[in-house]
Amino acid sequence: MVIVLGAILFALGICVSVALHEAGHMLTAKAFGMKVRRYFIGFGPTVFSFRRGETEYGLKWIPLGGFCDIAGMTALDEVTPEESKRAMWRFPTWKRTVVLSAGSAAHFILGFLVLYIMGVTMGLPDIEKAEALKNPDATISSISPCVRSATTKAEVEAQAKELVCQPGDVAPAAAGGMLAGDRIDSVNGKPVKTWEEAVKAIQVASGPTAFVVQRNGQPVNLTITVPKISRLQSDGSVKEFGMIGASRSSTVPPPLKYGLVDGVGGAIHHTGVMFDQTFQRLIEFPSRIPAVWNAIFGGERDPNTPVSVVGASIIGGEAVDQGLWEVFVYLLATLNFFIGVFNLLPLLPLDGGHIAVTWYERVRDLLRKTRGKVAGGPVDYTKLSAVTMVLVFLGAAVTLLTVTADIVNPLHLR
Repeated sequence: MVIVLGAILFALGICVSVALHEAGHMLTAKAFGMKVRRYFIGFGPTVFSFRRGETEYGLKWIPLGGFCDIAGMTALDEVTPEESKRAMWRFPTWKRTVVLSAGSAAHFILGFLVLYIMGVTMGLPDIEKAEALKNPDATISSISPCVRSATTKAEVEAQAKELVCQPGDVAPAAAGGMLAGDRIDSVNGKPVKTWEEAVKAIQVASGPTAFVVQRNGQPVNLTITVPKISRLQSDGSVKEFGMIGASRSSTVPPPLKYGLVDGVGGAIHHTGVMFDQTFQRLIEFPSRIPAVWNAIFGGERDPNTPVSVVGASIIGGEAVDQGLWEVFVYLLATLNFFIGVFNLLPLLPLDGGHIAVTWYERVRDLLRKTRGKVAGGPVDYTKLSAVTMVLVFLGAAVTLLTVTADIVNPLHLR
């Protein structure tokens, strides 16, 4: 139940972000004197609406977005004679650009404020140190006195606080002669370079298994009997996998906490890091789609695959269930930066596509002026309709793919 409530809360957070996105368009359009006909949150049938001045405000039943209806956003939009002089396409290029980019700006401002609040309260993740510690080698920091199954939430929480061994519990690593400080080089004849690779190899092992470890610069051959241990998963299922009772200290650096003043600088720096990561994700996005397809048909879900609003809400719900509010809030900030950058891509029908058309008109008219010709007038969007429809179709297909994957094989907090 807590997971469901957390997922709903996260979805509401996304709705607020989208509402602010559309509010950014509306407020800047009004400030420049453009005619804003309607501002609605959601889609579908109208729940209620009211008119304030020349604008109708309202809420619709499906709160998965919203819209701001600005008269004459393109020259193809029908406008009344009264609206004609205030049609958006008649305004200077820079004003149209401000209005079109204001939605993404709202996401960036909201993301920055969330990061600032995190920095002065719960702290911000030290991303740079975390990246430096990514994929550590398989050096063992401690050996457990036993390994035990944990098939209920209470057992998992109890073992997290203190591991109490019972008669009959096995201690595979200790019994096999493994020591703290050993570095695992191979498992069952398979070389491993990182801790993650070692864990995966151990999880699929069973019974007497050959290990090669580096100890004081020398290779040492060990045979460890790997038992199958049952563990409760974040999705409520119970899975069996091999475990030997060897671990390494957490590689997650402590959060960076700031005061009210230096928190501004910390949030600005972290914003820059998040922009960099967002651009990297967008570049990698097409190459991740095949992995989403494989996950739908039973393949292991790659944690680096893109998620939909459904998947993000599931992760947010699990964060609430586990009391990880810092993960919940940080995920909302990350999503705002991603949506903001994505909307600025120069592709129709995204805001960035409209900005690209606006500046094409500007540059074209400047070139025409140098040749003594008059301005060419607004771009005919009907000539772009085929390309737009292809992009809309691709966007809908990717959305359907990620939503399906998030339902049948969702990502979970580990």
